[in-house]
Amino acid sequence: MSEIRAIADSFDAILQSKNVEKYTYTLVQSEKQELNVEGNSFKLMRTVFNNSGSLKVFRGARMGSVSGNDITEEGLAKLTDDGIAAAESAEEDPCHDFAPDQGKDVFEQGVYEPDMDRFFERIKEFLATVEKEYPKINIMMGIGSFDRNHWISRTTNGTEFEGFSGYYQFGIEFSAIDGEKTTGIAGGGFVTKDLDTPFIDVYNVRRQLEDAQNSLCPETVQGKFEGTVIMTPDCVTEFLSMLMSNYVSSNVIIDGTSQWLDKVGEKVADEKLTVALKPFDERIVVGERGTQDGFRTEEVTIIDHGVLKTHMLGLYASNKTGRPMIKNTGRDVVVDAGDQTLEELIASVDHGLLMGGFSGGYPGTNGEFSGVAKNSFLIENGKVKCAVMETMVNGNLGAMFANIRGITKEQLCDGMTVVPYIAFDGIVISGK
Repeated sequence: MSEIRAIADSFDAILQSKNVEKYTYTLVQSEKQELNVEGNSFKLMRTVFNNSGSLKVFRGARMGSVSGNDITEEGLAKLTDDGIAAAESAEEDPCHDFAPDQGKDVFEQGVYEPDMDRFFERIKEFLATVEKEYPKINIMMGIGSFDRNHWISRTTNGTEFEGFSGYYQFGIEFSAIDGEKTTGIAGGGFVTKDLDTPFIDVYNVRRQLEDAQNSLCPETVQGKFEGTVIMTPDCVTEFLSMLMSNYVSSNVIIDGTSQWLDKVGEKVADEKLTVALKPFDERIVVGERGTQDGFRTEEVTIIDHGVLKTHMLGLYASNKTGRPMIKNTGRDVVVDAGDQTLEELIASVDHGLLMGGFSGGYPGTNGEFSGVAKNSFLIENGKVKCAVMETMVNGNLGAMFANIRGITKEQLCDGMTVVPYIAFDGIVISGK
């Protein structure tokens, strides 16, 4: 994985020989050392190598974008030809462009040399702990891997970014079984740059296993009511993704369907909510360093104490709409902590749900959503009562984030995001 600069030099020569005067590309070499688990047994150990290249070619006001997995000289020549053909057949659009010269830089993140013996022992320890402490949990599948990446990105404006990164990741799929009783399939996972902590104690893993065991005897919610839903960090992340896509992303600003189209500088959410993109936060294992438009990545606050600070526009969308862009692609989400513990938040709820997941259609442009609450528990009179099944939740994304009851002090980090539990009032909950 050390020859990527030589490959990039060769790619530049190929592009110039074919008279491509304006272009930007990224080349990636990756290595994955993987351990697979079924039940409580290791089933597979393998190493997988992968290469990829992406290229944008500009011909006047036309832009062609192509990608491939062959970065040999022949593969790059074909990628160049494909890029030229894509540009020549594209519609003219002068809004396509990339960043001016950002200089040269090398980024090193995570850990580049793994300790696979210790990684193996951590997974083995995890399986033994689950078998001892959670006897009703069936680990259907587990995948642990160490991923190492070396990439380089260049533009004809002079930018050259090179990155080295390495991290461990571990994910599981599981269910709970007790005789003939069984739960649905649940999952969890995280990435980490060290092996200092037992995997059972990383992120939200222990609680996810406990919730599965406690879901063996679910009950059906009776009737329909408006109540409070406390979302786990995983569920909050899912709804934040929908919110950002529907309200502040490039597509909805370009087509004018965003409910927050002209709300920058105005209060759009509860003042307790602050959402930022923080690739340099020490809790983020491998944060973004360069954007898809070729800019150096910067930290961006999207919502500050309920006030919308910016839309999430890339360079193209900014050129198209005349609105400000951000130098961030939208990863590495950090939500500020609140002032209550999870126990205090639960105690404040008279009637509602503790919701671990959501299964439903994507919200419409008006923000309305409807779906099934997954891995969820009924809350009554400030106490978690029982697991629930066949329970629907309905609401509006904008109204939901404007109607926050509370946010926990606890923030959970899976290595990619840092998110607390959040309680939302005014959600319609429906059972039988």
